[in-house]
Amino acid sequence: MKTSLHFVIVLILILSISGCNNKSQNAPGTSTTPENSLVTDEKGKTLYQACRACHGEKGQGMEALHAPALSHQEDWYLKRQLLNFKNGLRAYHEKDMYGKQMTPFIKNLSEDDIEQLVSFISTFPHEKAASNIRGDINNGKAVYTKLCVACHGPQGDGMIAIQSPKLKGSQDWYLKQQLQNYVNGIRGTHPDDAFGSQMIPIVKQLNGEKDIEDVVTYIMSL
Repeated sequence: MKTSLHFVIVLILILSISGCNNKSQNAPGTSTTPENSLVTDEKGKTLYQACRACHGEKGQGMEALHAPALSHQEDWYLKRQLLNFKNGLRAYHEKDMYGKQMTPFIKNLSEDDIEQLVSFISTFPHEKAASNIRGDINNGKAVYTKLCVACHGPQGDGMIAIQSPKLKGSQDWYLKQQLQNYVNGIRGTHPDDAFGSQMIPIVKQLNGEKDIEDVVTYIMSL
């Protein structure tokens, strides 16, 4: 009789503990696979289908189409740039022909769409980009130390506190293209592009294409 009673008590305790665990697992905000997360992932994946043709299956980018890699970049910066394209701060200049390719893809997205798209992109793995520009790395380091390190950091990781994007992980051709765009007034000239305009006085200190290629070579070594 004592053995049977002891068994019943142990069984009740086990069931009680199991019930508590299940309740904890199913509590709002504690599930590892919430339904709304799955919906968000699927929506982001669906939205990315319009990006694949240019930016690649995993956001690796395609130089032939002048489409940069996305997989290495911070989500806050991707969101800001997508909003800039949507609101006309990017692709503002008539000569920004590659930037203007983005406009039809982004103009009808809501801010929530952009959030979910960026969330999906952030799941992509990143591989170090190949380096094809062969500049003077020593001069590049000197230029980077003088002009770039204060905002983009010693390792090119960027600083969210001052809204400076990550440079490390970018493709060299894209870095060169964007620096040239700043130099030529193609980027950062929209009246409302507060962060982009901060680059203008910096790039004006570059000594032509040589400094651009040298600093890009150094960034690719980080």
